[in-house]
Amino acid sequence: MSHLSEFPLARPTGCPFDPPTALGALRAEEPLARMTYPDGHEGWVVTGYAEARAVLADSRFSSRQELLRMPYRMPGMEQMTEMPPAAVGDMTGIDAPEHTRFRRLLAGKFTVRRMRQLTERVAAVTDEHIEAMRELRPEVDLVQAFAHPVPAVMICELLGVPYADRETFQRYVSLLFSADALPEERYEGVVKLHEYVGELVQAKRSKPTDDLFSDLTSTDMTDDELAGIGGLLLAAGLDTTANQIALGSYALLRHPAQIPLLLKDPDRAIEELLRYLTITHTNVRSALEDVEIGGQLIKAGEAVTVSLQTANRDPLRFPDPDELDLTRDAIGHVTFGHGVHQCLGQQLARVEMRVAMPALFTAFPTLRLVGEPALRPGHQSIYGVQYLPVTWDS
Repeated sequence: MSHLSEFPLARPTGCPFDPPTALGALRAEEPLARMTYPDGHEGWVVTGYAEARAVLADSRFSSRQELLRMPYRMPGMEQMTEMPPAAVGDMTGIDAPEHTRFRRLLAGKFTVRRMRQLTERVAAVTDEHIEAMRELRPEVDLVQAFAHPVPAVMICELLGVPYADRETFQRYVSLLFSADALPEERYEGVVKLHEYVGELVQAKRSKPTDDLFSDLTSTDMTDDELAGIGGLLLAAGLDTTANQIALGSYALLRHPAQIPLLLKDPDRAIEELLRYLTITHTNVRSALEDVEIGGQLIKAGEAVTVSLQTANRDPLRFPDPDELDLTRDAIGHVTFGHGVHQCLGQQLARVEMRVAMPALFTAFPTLRLVGEPALRPGHQSIYGVQYLPVTWDS
């Protein structure tokens, strides 16, 4: 049986969009294989599409944070041997029935219909930032000028963050996801964000407004639960989509022949970009009991790391998977996960990408790179672009 002694993070030289070579090679040999975790635990790594979906859909694999093991060491966490329980309101690190309760209260707020009703507002916000970009030549950081502010405005409006507070909130989120921040700075970002959202909860309870957060104050959630969920939604709704827009733009600038296909059929094109990039590249679970997957017996207590990025490049599911092909039918990818923990905000992300990215390349048909971008390091849980220098002809 194949065995990984460590979880690879480095991407192939010159191929910033491709998963680590060792993971792709492992998928071809054994899509469910043994792996040694940094703390010495002998667990599993999943690289195949069918196996990934099987694990993510099976309630016998737990998402409880205190049961999980990280497949790689993160800066500032080298001495951590056990994960703490998830913070109150953090849906990503709990199981049913607590997760079911939160999910039921939130699911109706993020329906396809409701998110598509935001299209007109996304278009207006996008146009505002495109017009602002026109004044910034000759060189622009596309991340700060466009990819970051568009989803930031949208998630703040959706949740009812006051306009005057947006800069403060974004600073806290930036600390959480900064590759350069020290562990104590990231912790400060967590604390400050929680404090801010806690104050926002009180404001919405005393004076509700027309937004999702005010809607949630009418449920049976406690203040701490609301603060936890609000912080999670604010941070995730900004960082993931911002990196998806930025990395997607970079991929298209590296594959300019694909840009007309984006403009012709944005819905299909965005699904392929989501599959191809898979910015949330890794997921983790822990077996609650013995489970057989793909002919292998995973024993109770064993850790399972699911490589979403290699599952989305499985040739058994997607022909020529390493090619970016915006005409491909990529429906069924696992970029947003699978099963009960599938990303709640996926429809909002789709609307933002479908509107913002075609608008960008329509407004700037000669958009091009003017230097090397700064990419996030592999140990970050969300892959993306920190700096993307571009220009265009006037």
